[in-house]
Amino acid sequence: MQPQKKRHTPDEALPKAQKYCAYQERCHQEVRNKLYELGLYPNEVEEVIMKLIEQNFVNEERFAIAYAGGKFRVKKWGRNKILQELKLRQISDYCIRQAMKEIPDRDYIKTLQSLIAKKEKEVREPNLFKKRQKIAKYLITKGYEPELVWDSLK
Repeated sequence: MQPQKKRHTPDEALPKAQKYCAYQERCHQEVRNKLYELGLYPNEVEEVIMKLIEQNFVNEERFAIAYAGGKFRVKKWGRNKILQELKLRQISDYCIRQAMKEIPDRDYIKTLQSLIAKKEKEVREPNLFKKRQKIAKYLITKGYEPELVWDSLK
C-alpha cells in the first residue's frame, strides 16, 4: 500500500509552482499537472495559475517562442513537428503563429540542407532513388514539409 501524499494548500503550492516556472519556461498544462501532483483541487489549481500569470511566471506566448526556437536550433526539428507538439500542449493558435515567426526561412532552408548533407554521408545505399527516399523519410519524420524536402533533394 502506498503512503498517502501530503496535500498542499494553495499558499504552500504557490512558491513551489513559482520555483518550477522560474527553472524553465512552462506551458499552462505543465503547470496545471504539477499543481494536481501537489494535491490541489481544480478550483485551487486555476486560482494558483491565475496568480502565476499575474506575476508573469507563466506566459504562453513566451513559452511557445522559446519552445519553437529551442527545438529548431537544438534538435533541428521541422515546422510540422514543432506545430504538432505545441498543439499537443494546448497552446493557442495566436501563440503558435508568433512562435513560428521565430524560425527564419533562410535558417530553416540552411538547416534542412545541412541535414540532407549529413544524412547523405550516413546512408549506405547504392540505388540513388532508394537513398533519396530514405533521406526524405528521415527528414519528414523530423517535421520538415514533404514538398520542401523533395525540392531540396533534387
